[in-house]
Amino acid sequence: MRDEEHGPGRGRGPEPGGGDGTPDRRVLGRETLLVLALSLGASALSALISFIGSLTRPGGLKDQAARLNGSYAPERPWLDLAWQLFGIATALVPVLLVAHLLTREGPEKPGSGAGSGPGLGRVGFDLRRPWSDLGRGAVVAAGIGGSGLLLYLGARANGFNLTVVPESLPDVWWKIPVLIASAIQNSVVEEVIVVGYLLRRLGQLGWSPVAALAASSLLRGSYHLYQGIGGFVGNVVMGVIFVWLYRRWGRVGPLVAAHALIDIVAFVGYALLAGRVDWLPTG
Repeated sequence: MRDEEHGPGRGRGPEPGGGDGTPDRRVLGRETLLVLALSLGASALSALISFIGSLTRPGGLKDQAARLNGSYAPERPWLDLAWQLFGIATALVPVLLVAHLLTREGPEKPGSGAGSGPGLGRVGFDLRRPWSDLGRGAVVAAGIGGSGLLLYLGARANGFNLTVVPESLPDVWWKIPVLIASAIQNSVVEEVIVVGYLLRRLGQLGWSPVAALAASSLLRGSYHLYQGIGGFVGNVVMGVIFVWLYRRWGRVGPLVAAHALIDIVAFVGYALLAGRVDWLPTG
């Protein structure tokens, strides 16, 4: 006898999820692992392997360099630019995947406290409050940026950190724009995935707020391990602050702005000051 004769839904197993368009926990768990494997989870494993390599290499950590934003074809600027843009664009694909996955969810329940709007609007990454997001981000960047620099200099001086070289691009016309684009890409990928998406999914999976905070912060520290112990500790602390601010504001927009400003100052500042001031280590 066909199921239709028993009425809609009879004769079938229970619908997956909670009836609001959200998949069941097993599906969400697999989805979360796949998103991380394609993005920051893979970066964390890569950073761990790199850190082990640095520890087992002769010489201290501060005598080694962690290089960011390097050149792919220094003698052919047009090819180098093409590779830079390709790398920035492809790094954003996991964010597009997250946007797609969030778009597939059903409408939010009233009073849930979640962000409004489809896709990334669920985690507060949209253009509804651009000036508020930028203003809050600037304040956060001012507080974290300076203390982060002092922590890095102290950790390196005591042999707990590699020398971080934020950029080693050739002096061509597109150098500063590419550094700014790279900083924005980093901030979007990290804050959308490790804060907005991960906290949302862990909450749906039944994790406690404290456990979710620890997971997000430790993941952030882990994919910075290639810089050394100082990079790990500093980013764990930053992760705790960012999770707290996200829960307070309900938006990753200010965190993206803060992270972008921190990285822009670090990348462009290094390009302008390296070799010109005594207090800035160079690789």
